[in-house]
Amino acid sequence: MARKALVQRHNVRQQHLDPRSPVSVGNGEFAFTVDLTGLQSFPKDYPVGARDDLPPGTLLGTQSQWGWHSVPPPQPYDLAGSTVLYDSPRGPVPYVDMVGDIVNDRETDTSLAETWLRANVHRLDLGRIGFSWMGDGTERPLTPADVTDTNQTLDLWTGMVSSRFTLAGHPVTVTTSCHPDRDELGIRVESTALAAGLVVAVAFPYGSEAWHDAADWNRPGSHATSLQDPEPVEEHSGTSAWTINRELDDSRYQVVITGQELTVEQTEEHRLRVSTAAATTMDLSIAFVSAGDGDCIPRGNNRLSGPTPKVRSGTPAGTGVGPSPARAVENATAAYWPAFWSSGGAIELDATDDPRAKELERRIVLSQYLTAINCSGSLPPQETGLVCNSWRGRFHLEMHWWHAAHFAQWNRVELLLPSLRWYSTVLETSRLTAKAQGFDGVRWPKQVGPDGRESPSPIGTFLIWQQPHPIYLAELVYRADPRREVLEEFAEVVFESAAFMASFAHPTSRGFELGPPLIPAQESYGSIRARVTNPTFELAYWQWGLRTALAWRERLGLDPVQEWSMVADGMVAPRVVDGVYAAIDVEPFTTRTDHPSMLCALGVLPQTDLIDPSIMRATLSDVLADWDWGSTWGWDYPVMAMTAARLEDPEAAVDALLLSAGKNTVLPNGHNRQTDSLPLYLPGNGGLLAAVALMAAGWDNGPGSHAPGFPADWTVAWEGLAQAP
Repeated sequence: MARKALVQRHNVRQQHLDPRSPVSVGNGEFAFTVDLTGLQSFPKDYPVGARDDLPPGTLLGTQSQWGWHSVPPPQPYDLAGSTVLYDSPRGPVPYVDMVGDIVNDRETDTSLAETWLRANVHRLDLGRIGFSWMGDGTERPLTPADVTDTNQTLDLWTGMVSSRFTLAGHPVTVTTSCHPDRDELGIRVESTALAAGLVVAVAFPYGSEAWHDAADWNRPGSHATSLQDPEPVEEHSGTSAWTINRELDDSRYQVVITGQELTVEQTEEHRLRVSTAAATTMDLSIAFVSAGDGDCIPRGNNRLSGPTPKVRSGTPAGTGVGPSPARAVENATAAYWPAFWSSGGAIELDATDDPRAKELERRIVLSQYLTAINCSGSLPPQETGLVCNSWRGRFHLEMHWWHAAHFAQWNRVELLLPSLRWYSTVLETSRLTAKAQGFDGVRWPKQVGPDGRESPSPIGTFLIWQQPHPIYLAELVYRADPRREVLEEFAEVVFESAAFMASFAHPTSRGFELGPPLIPAQESYGSIRARVTNPTFELAYWQWGLRTALAWRERLGLDPVQEWSMVADGMVAPRVVDGVYAAIDVEPFTTRTDHPSMLCALGVLPQTDLIDPSIMRATLSDVLADWDWGSTWGWDYPVMAMTAARLEDPEAAVDALLLSAGKNTVLPNGHNRQTDSLPLYLPGNGGLLAAVALMAAGWDNGPGSHAPGFPADWTVAWEGLAQAP
């Protein structure tokens, strides 16, 4: 397969400003999103829709996995004030709810606490880097009206962005790259405009508690920015490094600017100007470094510490004899990305006559790039990755499967390992949650930051479908690398997850049941969470997860846990209403909004004892015939495709992946747009990759034919994919 041609025919090319579709460079731990200038010169022209009457944020973010911040609370806050007892078959169980209210137009202490706990810690925008113009001697930011003849290409094969434009009659070329191993940007500017007044401005915000915005520019007195004197770089004549120290309450980090013939000066309290004495070229690197204090957490496990070693190339910027700072980053990038694309899986659909095939291939290629730079880091990613904030940068563990499971299916399990390893760091916190509720094992939270502390919510704390995810993900890792060392590394996470699941299920005359209270993956039942029972997907997931955990014990030579076997074998059958699976076991049984999650029970999951394929086939037909598509989300379409594929209906699988619906929109940059306030949605990209891998490589006990999930008249070339469970 000619992989370079496959990848490069989907390079992102833009000639006009598209406010929804900027491009990014990154490495899974750090990302930098740019406008048509190759930097972040036009932040207001790439808005993220406002929420809660706040002004819009920007899609042009600079974010990392370690960059977190908390606004100091007026008093210590904890979850105790939001804890409510709910009746359950085992007696009263405490849940973290949202109970705060506004009295006489004033927030109560409880509501203030809940607001703070939901917003802190939050992910930081580490800095904004954009062009300014000093043609008349006075610095001002560029505007879109200043630039003409714009032309930008994201070369997926090299991971670099090349931007060309004309400014005040001067042609400008900008090359933007991100080092694959360090949180470091390479920026190379070639233009006679540098001698006429083109400079680079670097500005730093405070942390923001807003839902969508990682930057607060209105609190300059709440943080500190200090520029140290430059230091010469040894063995690099004329190269200097400037260090900027950043302090935001308990968070600390540094920014290091390295280059030749540069001048770096602090022009305002939180703003710097970078200019050059060179006539036509500015070459610099900008590195972001966590101090490891407060909420700026240090880098976690090397995300590429699995079977495939990380490609390292080029001399580190500013050290030793080697290329210039920007060139060093470019060299490392140009070595890493071809190796990335040449390894792992690939699917080629270009020879198919069906015009939908080319669009699907575009989505597949771009989704690989986007998930690699946003979802392969040492923490489970937020829904908007490292582009901009959603839910204040906090991540949702029920979404982790959608972000990361595909890495194993595409034989890039090393990109899944770091975020999976994070679970072991929050075992004790999650164990305390389970214990407080009277359950065994660990109960994984829903909406969290790096510390794993739950957020007050009338929805999130009642979800249970994130509980088997670590078992599923660990099983994918083991299938990719079936060694005892893998079993031993993840055994505690797998076994503690299963222990909770077994104790959460309760015995009745019908068998073992789930809930109440709970909210299923289809979150339409928040108002009746106190009486919801036995969601179809979760019942099947419980059985599959417990049996998989038992298989892990057998592989390790451990005795089976009889309770796990008893619960798995005794799960009640899902409710069937009018010949189709219901979402839940109580009225209204199924609302036709939000996720059609019952389909996951034979789609995301393989065949289990609880699911009848003929009833699931009727359920899929029922969903496709009459569902509120406007209320769905981007991963629902891959769900339908996986279910259709396992039911041996490949036409329906392709139709589902490319169904014309607002939240199935894939922008020119490859992102799955949802709404103004959720302008990209990486679970949609990850779900697509999981679905097409299953459709191409097949699944356990599947038909065994070539590309069984694609129509017979499609020409599907694939290699390097792993069969799904």
